[in-house]
Amino acid sequence: MKKLLLPLLLLLLTKTYAQTPVQIHQRAILADTHNDIISNELITKLDAGKLQSTGNFDLVRAKQGGLDVQVFSIWCGPQYGKGTAFKFANREIDSLYALIARYPKQIALVRNSKQLEKAVKHKKLAAMIGVEGGHMVEDRMDYIDSLAKRGMCYLTLTWNNSTSWASSATDETTRRDSLKHIGLTDYGKQIVHHLNDLGVMIDLSHPGEQTFYDVLATTTKPVIASHSCAYALNPFRRNLKDGQLKALAKNGGVVFVNFYSGFIDSTYTPKVNRFIQEHKAEMDSLIKIYNDYDLANIRLNAIHKTESDKIRPPLSMLIKHIDYMVKLIGVDHVGVGSDFDGAESYPLGLDSVSDYPKITAELIKIGYSEKDIDKILGGNFIRVLKANTGK
Repeated sequence: MKKLLLPLLLLLLTKTYAQTPVQIHQRAILADTHNDIISNELITKLDAGKLQSTGNFDLVRAKQGGLDVQVFSIWCGPQYGKGTAFKFANREIDSLYALIARYPKQIALVRNSKQLEKAVKHKKLAAMIGVEGGHMVEDRMDYIDSLAKRGMCYLTLTWNNSTSWASSATDETTRRDSLKHIGLTDYGKQIVHHLNDLGVMIDLSHPGEQTFYDVLATTTKPVIASHSCAYALNPFRRNLKDGQLKALAKNGGVVFVNFYSGFIDSTYTPKVNRFIQEHKAEMDSLIKIYNDYDLANIRLNAIHKTESDKIRPPLSMLIKHIDYMVKLIGVDHVGVGSDFDGAESYPLGLDSVSDYPKITAELIKIGYSEKDIDKILGGNFIRVLKANTGK
């Protein structure tokens, strides 16, 4: 009997541990719901189709990291208002279209899960469009329709700035008393219903807490938070509180964990502020060159990498945010939304999209099954996409 049990045990062990972390990672469909390379590309003029020595994303490193689906953020700051914001959004979409036209064998625009799965089958990066900031639709339903026709898969209802119909987390926290309204207006509710009808996902990563709950009381479809972390681990105003996370899960939605050091680590912000102050003259010069604070900050950190690395959090802190959310609301409601190319700092070891296998390896270390890893890396995104588009 013992002679029969031993081979059976060995067979079971072989099946359980047959794949390495890299193999598990490469087999899964990996979807990143937020990357800012397109808005940066308009300024830097770099070609994201070729291997780059700067930034966090290009098609070469995406392939190395096993990235299958990338939602590209279409973003502009609040300095773009009516008459300019929508035009700028379309310029960025044109830039993404141009990237796809230059590299049709490596990347394809997709609008739903069927097209996504076809692109992945043909070993192409499935490119999707997320519009980050309701100010870019300029209070017009026809602009929402136009962006949806061009491929918008989600609309982040606000960026840090509020719109006339929805208040942001930044404004609700820092200047609540001066706001004309808090939460969704009646027109904002109409926009939510219109997005539901179009099959465009509603993104609640930047809207304020009141807007968040107003949306959940209005929407008929699951929502997402495309790049957010846990407030309980770092009480930053844009991170989601436990109550919000539970409400999102009850809605059937998904929170995609942000990699930015400032959202992960509560000690990071004062340290980076000191770092910038110590290099103020250089930072001022970089702002003049790029005419963009965030890009200047990214470049400053790259120039002084040895110094800036010392204030980056360990990768384990990012994993704690993922694990905390999974334990709180369940593995069906958590994914990854890096915010790569949108910030100056990420955990040590996460320098680009090529480093994604490290996350899978860390999840395996703390006991996550292949099935659960599949959900976190991309399965949950595909589910919520299907729930919104119907296909």
